[in-house]
Amino acid sequence: MDLKQLEYFVRVAELGSFTRASIALDIAQPALSRQVRLLEVELRQNLLTRTGRGALPTEAGKLLLKHGRGILHQVEVAREELGAVRGNLAGRVSIGLPPSLSKLVTVPLTQAFRRQLPLAQLTLTEGFSVLMQEGLRVGNLDMAVLYNSERSPELETTTLNSEELVLISRKSSDKAGAAKKSIKGKHLPITLAEVAKLPLILPSRPNAFRILVEGEMITIGCKPQITLEVDGLNAILSLVREGMGHAVLPSYTLSNAEDPARFTLRSIRSPRIMSELTLVRSSRRASTDTQKKAIDLLTSVVIEAIKPYA
Repeated sequence: MDLKQLEYFVRVAELGSFTRASIALDIAQPALSRQVRLLEVELRQNLLTRTGRGALPTEAGKLLLKHGRGILHQVEVAREELGAVRGNLAGRVSIGLPPSLSKLVTVPLTQAFRRQLPLAQLTLTEGFSVLMQEGLRVGNLDMAVLYNSERSPELETTTLNSEELVLISRKSSDKAGAAKKSIKGKHLPITLAEVAKLPLILPSRPNAFRILVEGEMITIGCKPQITLEVDGLNAILSLVREGMGHAVLPSYTLSNAEDPARFTLRSIRSPRIMSELTLVRSSRRASTDTQKKAIDLLTSVVIEAIKPYA
């Protein structure tokens, strides 16, 4: 099996289009189509279903896509390890970040990566936990930062931090809003039972924060009053800013807001809602020296970035 043909097939299957794949690979579309067809002839299987709107993998194609990603990953690992023999930490490292943390760590992580791994290529992907877990499983991601990651034999998990979720609301300028403040100027805590009575803007299931909030409320015999289900972090904050409801998220989420001063934060008590921030990688694939160094960098940058919000 020709590795170049395998790479071409994987890219077409992932992008769902010969046109998009030809642009990404910088190869003429007729040549790309010919190489993929040669692979199909060799395997005696139709790997892609060509349609007017693109190309979709057949059942055989889905199977080859799964194996092909792993094969190409292992080839890349071999190249990196051979480079390490020459004293070079090189190759590609793909990292997944949750939206609530992405803006906070992207710049310092990229800067640290360039300083300490100048010959390596960094790829950052922002997404929710479910999508990133799938990326780890199929090999699109080397590592990811996840909330409340489920323990699995397929995943190697390291806890980075345990943090409280807080109630995020629009800042009020009236006397009722001012009454929420204590003598020291800090907003008074709110009980979880009181939070359950508020109109909440939460992500849809199976978002980690949504599941955590619902689970904690169930333990005290409550249900959240969900006024809106929104899966975009910036959209949630925009709606909270306009007074459409409240959010329950980590405090550093406001680093994503255009004007953090327009929001208030209140600690939640009785009970507190504790979220676990974890670094996760696949246990089925060996880490290269470059990836091990990237893990150290990612851990250091994340912990330093969230420290002021502790």
